[in-house]
Amino acid sequence: MDLSSYHVISEVRLPKEVLPLYYEVNMEPNIENQNFKGIVKIHLQCLLDSKKVHFHAHGNLLIDNRTIKLSRLSTENLTAIENITISRGSRLPRTAIYVLYLQDKVKRESEYLLEIAFKGNILVAGEGLFGSYYTNSSNEDREVYLATNLKPNNARRLFPCFDEPGIKVPFNVSISRPKGYITLFNTPLLRTIQHPVLNSYLMDFFYKTPPMSTHTFGFVISKLQIWDQEKMVKFPNTPTINIWNNKLPPVIVLEIQNKLNIAHKTIRHYFNTSLPLEKFDVIAIPDLPSVRYVSTWGMLIVRESELLKKGTFAISRELIYQWIGIWITPEWWTDAIVNKALISFIASEIVIEINGGIEFNGKYPMTILYSLYYELSKRYPHSRVIGLKHESTTFKVELIIRMLKLTLGDHTFKIGIQRLICNFKFKTYKGSDLWNVISKQAVEDKTLDSELSILNIAESWLKQSRLPLITITRDYNSGTAIIQQKVYLRERPHDVPEQDKMLWWIPIALVRQETLNFSNYSPYIWINKTKQTQISNMPSETKFIIANQEEIGPFPVNYDEKNWDMLQNYLRTEARRELVPVYTRAKLLHDAWNLAYAGELNFAIALNMTLSMRKERNHIVWNPVFTFLDQIGRRLDMSSVKKKFELYVIHILAPLYDDLGTENANEDIWKTDLRKLTKTFLCRAGYFPCIKAAQKAFEVWLNSSNPNFENPVPNEFICPVFKWGSLKEWMFGLERISQFPKLRLQSDRTFLLKMLAGCPSQREKIDHLLDLALLQNVSFFSESDKILIINMVTTQSIGYTTLLDFLSSNWNYVQQKFQNKTNLWGKLLTSATGMFSTQEGYEMAKTFYNKHTGEFGSAQHLIERSLRNIKEEVYWSEQNLPVIEQWIDHVLSQTKYTNS
Repeated sequence: MDLSSYHVISEVRLPKEVLPLYYEVNMEPNIENQNFKGIVKIHLQCLLDSKKVHFHAHGNLLIDNRTIKLSRLSTENLTAIENITISRGSRLPRTAIYVLYLQDKVKRESEYLLEIAFKGNILVAGEGLFGSYYTNSSNEDREVYLATNLKPNNARRLFPCFDEPGIKVPFNVSISRPKGYITLFNTPLLRTIQHPVLNSYLMDFFYKTPPMSTHTFGFVISKLQIWDQEKMVKFPNTPTINIWNNKLPPVIVLEIQNKLNIAHKTIRHYFNTSLPLEKFDVIAIPDLPSVRYVSTWGMLIVRESELLKKGTFAISRELIYQWIGIWITPEWWTDAIVNKALISFIASEIVIEINGGIEFNGKYPMTILYSLYYELSKRYPHSRVIGLKHESTTFKVELIIRMLKLTLGDHTFKIGIQRLICNFKFKTYKGSDLWNVISKQAVEDKTLDSELSILNIAESWLKQSRLPLITITRDYNSGTAIIQQKVYLRERPHDVPEQDKMLWWIPIALVRQETLNFSNYSPYIWINKTKQTQISNMPSETKFIIANQEEIGPFPVNYDEKNWDMLQNYLRTEARRELVPVYTRAKLLHDAWNLAYAGELNFAIALNMTLSMRKERNHIVWNPVFTFLDQIGRRLDMSSVKKKFELYVIHILAPLYDDLGTENANEDIWKTDLRKLTKTFLCRAGYFPCIKAAQKAFEVWLNSSNPNFENPVPNEFICPVFKWGSLKEWMFGLERISQFPKLRLQSDRTFLLKMLAGCPSQREKIDHLLDLALLQNVSFFSESDKILIINMVTTQSIGYTTLLDFLSSNWNYVQQKFQNKTNLWGKLLTSATGMFSTQEGYEMAKTFYNKHTGEFGSAQHLIERSLRNIKEEVYWSEQNLPVIEQWIDHVLSQTKYTNS
């Protein structure tokens, strides 16, 4: 279920004067000629008098106006009683809307039959009707197949239709196929006849579909085979699940079928209703192009490799789409975002119910939550990339749904979703319908005050492109607290327009130290779109509070200094720390660091929160800390604090490194991942045991008899060798790039090149690489390689200072060679000047700018923007670096430090 292209759909909609009641579609694909033809008969109802009939037909779909027929039907027996004269027909400019201009009006409350013959070509890309092939696993023959992918609005590529999701009507369908092939459609096969013209073709007729949108129409013509139905496990109240495949081993098919049945059963129980399906075809196509899944009514087309993957999240998501997406359908594409978010959230709930969520490896919902925090706190979210905006909007809606489920309760949420399905079976719904059914249920269950509205709450989040920050300042004398909300802005300067007008409905759940009830998600108070409110009955001055535990809602929380201090002291005691759930521990660390970075919290307080990490062993808690270490490490890279910070990194990570020990083949994936990250950061900080292990592993590669075709070095060990190792070792890596075999995975080459460019701490290595890529123009570096090198060089200060010096020393040549290559030229100049964060760096960039003013061409404004940004970064450094240095000095002075 890929909705990623919905953001490009035109808002041009069909008029509502004439709408379909049902379709009769005859499709005749010709596999040999890679084209198709057909006839569609659309039974219409006229709602208003009109001299036009609008429908969709893609520009590549050929229609002969002379063959189009429009007839008025008898209201008694639906036979044609009058031919309507069509004056002409044509497409509206720059749209796929086809208009029939009529000599006389079609009349309100009358019914008509529109008959259109059409032709088109079978496509190679995975949209419309497309064709490809796979290798038969039994005889190695090349087998051709045809399949459809009509989402989001590609039914118009296949036949003339009213191609909008809100229009749901039945279909009667017949499809031709060559003998020896099988056609699978949304509904079961009714009968088969010999094709009346083509001796080598048959014609299949299928049972009438229920009302459905055009994008859920689908079929496959192939030679894939069904697994032995007699061996298939049958579940009551479940459609027969057929797995069509390229002769996969029976044990694998049985495993897939079992996974599908368990997921389907769990989903059906969650919704408390069965799908009105007799069969559900899962069609596993090897090397399915462009898309991984195509879900249609009663049928799932899937890339074989996806079906073979472990885990149940993806397959659960596609199955849920049968209920929410096809059975009930978003009315328009703007509602599809809510639909996608709802499906994704319920799929995560299903996975947790089936296997405890083990396949998430502790990353749900933190992965999407952290990415959202980061993106929506920028000055310019999404950088004008529409696809990224669509994705983050979907993530935000999913987290809003999760917030509502937690605050209102599991029972209320489930019954609300069940109501939604019950109310809109075979119909369409709007996003507001979802919020309203949940609201109604919550009021009935008394989990929401009757004066509140989930629609208003949800819209306060949906209409803002940002997230809120909550600050709780306690008055320890009076036992009260002030709660304030404002826009969460992490990136400086905080000059977002109209930010004072952005307010949200926010649930404030509280955990008190004396009770530590982390499972009570009921809001202590709903903040009703006001900037500030006061609450009372706070704990004593010696007890902390935690708000928004377990990331109930997508917002960070700040506290007064005393509350933060009580929290960090509590977490440093091992027995007490374990009383705080891992997601809440992770949240406290994540919030503290990001609030400090944003200028909302003193860095010493944020760093105090990391003191518990020497004893922390949970990977979920470590995830935000690694991000913190990476980001602050880059900020300190050009400062005098860098070496001290590296000692602190070793101080908190070395115990974890020792406890994780050596890798075990049967260990959990989280432990393997945690060990890799620990090695990466320790090696980067110069931890001697880590560097020694990396060089020992690299030596095996150096002595390999065939180094171009094998790399025995773990990925986390390559960077430290290129950073701390000799020029000889680095040149060995560069030689592997120049001789990289075409048969090897190109992703391996990309990774190696990233390490060669982004890891060295010696100027001579970086200079040599820039000389090869930009001056000598060696053949083994492509244009994309050059951009990759520039991107990676600027990940550390030695890289971007070397790049700036390189440009200064070779200005005339570089300018002449690259100024007309706009993308590369802009990348070069912004990378060389845009990463500095100290006054010294500003002076270097300003000197370069003054020397070459007027010579930057199209990149002039980019340099000027870099200088403005550096000023902001310099201010940040002046405010925070002394605090960070003083804090690290204090901690290290109390530490018995060793680098061995």
